[in-house]
Amino acid sequence: MTQATAPTRATAVDMTHRQILEALSGLLLGMFVAILSSTVVSNALPRIITELHGTQSAYTWVVTSTLLATTATTPIWGKLADLTSKKILVQLALTIFVLGSVLAGISQSTGQLIACRVVQGVGAGGLTALAQVIMATMISPRERGRYSGYLGAVMAVGTIGGPLIGGVIVDTDWLGWRWCFYVGVPFAILALIVLQKTLHLPVVKRPAKIDWWGATLITAAVSVLLIWVTLAGDKYDWISWQSAAMVAGALLLGALAIRVEQRAAEPMIPPRLFRNRTITLAVIASVGVGVGMFGASVFLGQYFQISRGESPTMSGLMTLPMIGGLLVASTVVGRIITNTGRWKRYLVAGSALLTVGFALMGTMRVDTPYWRLAVFMALIGLGLGMTMQNLVLAVQNTVDAHELGAASSVVAFFRSLGGAIGVSALGAVLGHKVKDYLAEGLGRLGIPAPSSSGGGALPDVHALPAPIRAVVESAYGHGAGDIFLAAAPFGLVALIAVLFIKEVPLRRHTGDAVSAEVEPESTVAVGAGAAVVRTGARD
Repeated sequence: MTQATAPTRATAVDMTHRQILEALSGLLLGMFVAILSSTVVSNALPRIITELHGTQSAYTWVVTSTLLATTATTPIWGKLADLTSKKILVQLALTIFVLGSVLAGISQSTGQLIACRVVQGVGAGGLTALAQVIMATMISPRERGRYSGYLGAVMAVGTIGGPLIGGVIVDTDWLGWRWCFYVGVPFAILALIVLQKTLHLPVVKRPAKIDWWGATLITAAVSVLLIWVTLAGDKYDWISWQSAAMVAGALLLGALAIRVEQRAAEPMIPPRLFRNRTITLAVIASVGVGVGMFGASVFLGQYFQISRGESPTMSGLMTLPMIGGLLVASTVVGRIITNTGRWKRYLVAGSALLTVGFALMGTMRVDTPYWRLAVFMALIGLGLGMTMQNLVLAVQNTVDAHELGAASSVVAFFRSLGGAIGVSALGAVLGHKVKDYLAEGLGRLGIPAPSSSGGGALPDVHALPAPIRAVVESAYGHGAGDIFLAAAPFGLVALIAVLFIKEVPLRRHTGDAVSAEVEPESTVAVGAGAAVVRTGARD
């Protein structure tokens, strides 16, 4: 055994299939809680924002705030996973997420709700990063596709059940939308108990050095950029001194973040990882996939409820084709990858389906037949199922075990970043398009359009007179189609990126040597890391 591979073998965990499933049970239950608590709100949001008298911008930021917090904290959780007990970390993340959910349930305004969603995002960042890291610690890359299928199935079940449960809760008078945030608490408590009993992993003992400056600057840069996208064209013109100041500020903060990351002892996003072509291309693709996961699909509930007048429950049922496609692709393709060790063809196919699905959904209007939308949504779901977990798998296959946390969190970071940018940018596009379409439609009726049409409170279509209701439904239907069309280029970018990824057959053991394209670490550091892990305790 060479020194370069020592730490990798030292951190490998030799477990049977049954032991792995037992250890994963609590982790998957925790992921289910996070997904359920997020998706259960999706179809309830139009009702929530209406009752809290929120605007289209508030609708967007209720989602964006969570994604932004997830994005900012994912690298921190990933770094901590390389330094301390993964079991304690995942339990802490779950606790924070539950706290945020409970606080969100008692919110009295959209501002309070957005702040509580930030707390949820911090916990979700931990669950997102740690699920991938823990799986990578226990399972070899060759076998990981099989278990990633289980993770994909849990995600699909949570995604399917969430909107349906949320719709039923909102439509039940004696419950109300606040129970959308409380419903996951019992599952979270059960997950904490199961994790305590079943998850046992090696503990790495070495001092933690968290790059707080890097995390702060990265978060600030992204936040300024998203605020600019949200407000430009509404509060001020796209070409104005305010836009120039905010763009310049975002670029300056980004440049400072890069400088800090290059000089930090243990950076949040290690620049050396980007010397690996697979990681760089996977990051680019992850941004596109993130837009698909969050940016476009988050507005489907709004389309079905406002444009087509459906109830929250029915709105959840109507999104099942997309979730079904994700479930089938993630489980079936995961098993195929395990059996063959080949993964690139599925990344290419998934990215292509994602792009085509977005483009076809761009033709969506208020009167588009549902069967046609179902086919388009299924294509998007299949594309997400083929790409989402497998981009992480491709990256994990090229790094040593002691960098699994950092590498996995980098991909999750940029996927969440893509989602945050997508929700913010596409939400702004939707607001502006709806404003224009409303003005055009009301003008044909001889009614002057309110100046705040795009950014005002979301309409309750059932309370509107028939002619105006038709205009509102048409405006939101056309606007929803426009945002899917705007998302299509992101899918194309992901497709181009994965085409250039070099396929390396999946390693059969976590301890196998990594690809030669990953630059080796110092042998001194490697030896020290191996010695530390060998003497480490277990959770």
